[in-house]
Formats: sequence, structure tokens, C-alpha cells
Amino acid sequence: MPNVGIISQARMTSTRLPGKVLRPVAGRPLLSYHVARLQATGLPLYLAITDKPTDDPLAEYAANNGLACTRGPEDDVLARYYQCAAAHSLDVVVRVTSDCPLLGGELIAQAVQQYIAAGNPRLYLSNVLERTFPRGFDFEVFSRELLDEAHQFATTASDREHVTPYIHQNRSGRVEFAHIRRTPDRHAYRLTVDTAEDFELIRQLIEEHHADTLSADELIAFLDAHPELVALNAHIEQKKL
Repeated sequence: MPNVGIISQARMTSTRLPGKVLRPVAGRPLLSYHVARLQATGLPLYLAITDKPTDDPLAEYAANNGLACTRGPEDDVLARYYQCAAAHSLDVVVRVTSDCPLLGGELIAQAVQQYIAAGNPRLYLSNVLERTFPRGFDFEVFSRELLDEAHQFATTASDREHVTPYIHQNRSGRVEFAHIRRTPDRHAYRLTVDTAEDFELIRQLIEEHHADTLSADELIAFLDAHPELVALNAHIEQKKL
């Protein structure tokens, strides 16, 4: 079996909502919900944070909660992933971001099984290129081989900051693709936290509706039944790469 690990990137200096991942919800930092749902996969989880002093609170959180953490350049997030994967001898990387507190661990576990069954180190598997899941359920699965290649050859600032463009734009010409889709399509829902409106939706979902106990399908069904909650952040535009 390949050594599979989830790497979640995090930083405290978000441009639109600084410090968001440690903001309290129901008496817990937002990051703790993200961590718990990912740890439910049974896969090892690693935080990849910056080496800036501003991220010392994240390093402290990781240390206090027994969570492995590596630190690297703020803007070269690709280097952070490369360093983390190398430090833990990963063969397969699952990339997620820490501003997704309700990401479904069961979705990732199923995707990893599908990826391993394919037995193809040139495969990139995700639910982000063909979006049918709510934003906030994003994940990408790829080999250490593809990560090392991207780290070696990706040169633009955008490639380095956003980790996977070199891979998913198939710059090498040798990447194969598989997509995780769902029906009905619910890509318009926002369950990521990038703005105050996003945070307010997540706060209400967790504090008033115990959304952290729901599976991905249950959470989507709940949003289907509560359009007034969906409307809280429906107007927010995702930042462009």
C-alpha cells in the first residue's frame, strides 16, 4: 500500500478574513472542525503553514493537539507541500485547505480508495476541475511523482502559490485525469470561509444546526431545505487564481 497523507495548507494572514482558521465557533477554533473531519478518514494529517511569526499560533495549536506540522515559505505553497511530503515520505498526497471546516472526510476516503485502485502515478483525481460539490468540499489527490515534478519545473508565482496548476493544466503533457462528481450539482453552495459572510454561515450551521455531525450528503440535503441559509453568502465571489 502506498503511504498516503492529507496535507492541509493554513496561514493566519488571510487577506479577506485574517485569523479565520482560529476564530472560535461553539467554543472551539474553526480549524478543529476541519481537523476532526479529516482525521475521521483514518489517514495521517499534516499542516503546512508558513515560517512567518504570524503563524506561530498555528504551530502552537498543532503542538497542543498532537498534529504534525511543517513550515515553509509564505508565497511558495508548492514548496511547503514538497517539503511536507518529503519529510513524511508520502507516496500519495491529498491536498486540502484549512478554510473548509465541513469538508467531508468520507468523500476523501472514497476518493483515495479509487485513486489507489487505479494504480497510476500519473493520475490527478479531484472534484475541483469539474465542479459539482459545494465549494468547501474541495480536494485533490496526486502522486509524489507529480508533486516533485511540479516543484522542479513550475516557475510562475501563480503556480507556486496555488500548488497544483502545473499538474492540472498538464504542463508536462503526461498527466491523466479522473473526476469525482455528484448529482444533483450543488457547486453554487459556499461552505468555505473566506469572508465574514462565509464565517457567519458556518457559525450558524455548527452552533444552531450541529452541521459538524452531518455527512457531506446530509449537509447538502440540509442546505437544499434551507435556502435562507444558502442566501447568507450566495453573493460572494471566489477569489480568482
